[in-house]
Amino acid sequence: MSIRPVLETRKGTPTLEGAGVHLHRAFGFHDPSELDPFLLFDDFRNEHPADYDKGFPWHPHRGIETITYVLSGEVEHSDSLGNQGALKAGDVQWMTAGSGIMHQEMPRGNSQGQMHGFQLWANLPSDLKMTDPRYQDVEAREIPEITDDDGTHVRVVTGEFWGKRGPVDGIAADPQYLDVSIPAGVKKTLPVDTYRRAFAYVFEGSGAFSDASAPTGVLLEKEVMGAEVNIRDMSGDRTLIRFGTGDEITVQAGEQGLRFLLISGAPLQEPVAWHGPIVMNTRDEIRQAVKDLQNGTFIKPAH
Repeated sequence: MSIRPVLETRKGTPTLEGAGVHLHRAFGFHDPSELDPFLLFDDFRNEHPADYDKGFPWHPHRGIETITYVLSGEVEHSDSLGNQGALKAGDVQWMTAGSGIMHQEMPRGNSQGQMHGFQLWANLPSDLKMTDPRYQDVEAREIPEITDDDGTHVRVVTGEFWGKRGPVDGIAADPQYLDVSIPAGVKKTLPVDTYRRAFAYVFEGSGAFSDASAPTGVLLEKEVMGAEVNIRDMSGDRTLIRFGTGDEITVQAGEQGLRFLLISGAPLQEPVAWHGPIVMNTRDEIRQAVKDLQNGTFIKPAH
């Protein structure tokens, strides 16, 4: 067994998107090889409706999959194919844009005005860029949850973990998407397939993600619930942790506990051409997508 080294930690960047939604972007429009097959990750979390209620009006997607996970409030959505609905707290929508779709997403806060969710973009391989669009709407009750003996709690959105399989299937990147909560002071090792790119995103509490060269506790600076950790290694709220290769990660939760997403997927290793929410392999394909938008042929008939 080999522990994945931490290649980088970085804070999410405040960003405006849609019609003026305030969010934090952990990565996006960066070097796509870093976290291939993942392209973008946004944390949209607000307590003031004015910061999100204008939402994400009608916009196109092609060549990617978008994964929306709601923790608080809800997201109303509709699209050019006639689909509509609302994602509530704990729900997930995995949308395969494929050949093209127009849709809109409108966040709505809970009774206290709070809204919190995440959106991840996953790339599609070249042979599936123009596949038919597909939705997988998953309600919170459908997502398996596991609690280990030490209190570690995991929701399995997709992929297999500790003998449970998430309800989302048929995804090109064969991803694993986990929502992990670790109690205060607990040190935990979690398996990650060796051949996947992996990252964690902390959104509650803090923790120290260790690696083989600098294990947690080498410099003893603080005692947390009887477990010694190096506070200089602690990753807190809205922090992205990018891992190197290996088949497991190790993390020790801080004094407030820790909750993070652990996401991994098989890299595609294909060229990437960007045009906002349209991601293809070549500039010619991007130009064709823009032409399709202009002449009204962006939405393709189902095969």
